[in-house]
Amino acid sequence: MRFFKRFFGQHKNLNPVELSGLKTDMHSHILPGIDDGAKNLEESIALIKELKALGYSKLIATPHTLMDHYPNTKTSILNALELVKKEVTRQQINIDIEASSEYFLDSHFIHLIEKNELLAFSNNYILFELSFLQAPKQLHDTVFKLQLAGYKPVLAHVERYAYWHDDLTEIHKLKDKGVFFQLNFNALDGYYQIGAQKMAHKLIDLNYYDFIATDAHHIRHLEILKNTLRLPYLHKLMASNKLLNAQL
Repeated sequence: MRFFKRFFGQHKNLNPVELSGLKTDMHSHILPGIDDGAKNLEESIALIKELKALGYSKLIATPHTLMDHYPNTKTSILNALELVKKEVTRQQINIDIEASSEYFLDSHFIHLIEKNELLAFSNNYILFELSFLQAPKQLHDTVFKLQLAGYKPVLAHVERYAYWHDDLTEIHKLKDKGVFFQLNFNALDGYYQIGAQKMAHKLIDLNYYDFIATDAHHIRHLEILKNTLRLPYLHKLMASNKLLNAQL
């Protein structure tokens, strides 16, 4: 316990984490003009250059699919990806870029599962998010539908859902059902309020995270991310050797 307190009280002396070991950022909003991320191709390239400078060698863009606000389809996402890849090639930026989506759990998402129209990444992973106001009643049924269809569900930024902060019952159930969990770097710095930061710490202590990602929408997110690189809980997570980013 004394060592733990000493280690976690001396984070200013910790070396910054090297993100090159992760290789892949699997959650970002770098495609231009199709959600609340990069507004245009210029912003896309600026984000990509900054992510490369942080040490990433592969990016999986995950624009929102949320019918009321961002009604993206495979076509809209892949068209935006092609535009970015052409510019990356033209500027000779040495980085791999793929695309999937961050799906909002609603009736449209369930429809896409049933019609087998999801845009998965790597080994059939699907990134999805929930309402921040209340957990959807169909959450467990949707997880079952995803798995039955051969997908591997990845719940985005688990730490941000405030309705679970004081009771981890649903978290344990989802983990027992094989749901993968993804952490946002900036939660560790308190960017999403103290509740999300504390939740992130709890889930790291439980060894529940499978992925970590920038969830970058703009350059400011990446500037804030740099503040997390010396934090003890990031060091603890990286030392767990449980993260799957490098396998993507």
